[in-house]
Amino acid sequence: MPIRPRGRRTLAAASALAAALSLAVVTPALAGGDAAPRATGSPAHATGSARTASAEGSLPAAHGDPRDVTQRVADFYGAYIDTVWDGGEPSARASLKALKAFYLSPAAQRKVAAFEAKEHADGVLFAQNVPVKWRVAATGSGAGQATSRVTLVWSDSRRPQVTRIDVRSDLRTRKITDLRPVR
Repeated sequence: MPIRPRGRRTLAAASALAAALSLAVVTPALAGGDAAPRATGSPAHATGSARTASAEGSLPAAHGDPRDVTQRVADFYGAYIDTVWDGGEPSARASLKALKAFYLSPAAQRKVAAFEAKEHADGVLFAQNVPVKWRVAATGSGAGQATSRVTLVWSDSRRPQVTRIDVRSDLRTRKITDLRPVR
């Protein structure tokens, strides 16, 4: 049975999202940095390294837990930054839209769009550039919400510029509900 055009677009978007999410997990581990936190099942304990010895002994292995909201924030930022970094790819714009739709609540999507329209900058990174490194750590939870701190590093120099974003997530839906730059 032939695939209808709408079905092809949906399939292409789903494939792009799956590829971006896969890159979010694999890229930091291959780079050898402590880019993604280790998920241990609760946001309060998600501050360790994503690198561990694999079954082969010396190769790094990435891991995560889809129930851990801090890990989901790290997955989102990893996939988002990878996609922005490779912005020249034909599917990048659709992938960014799909990532925002999947990980952000509708209210957070509106807030990001409003920031982008007003500031002419990315509303997830709060910048016009792309960071070279990122890290996510749990900073607290309560009243059905968890807060993660995203640290973005903007160069590989000895004294790189660093910015931070506080990201609030709903513990029930695991959606990001708010993003605020730390001043």
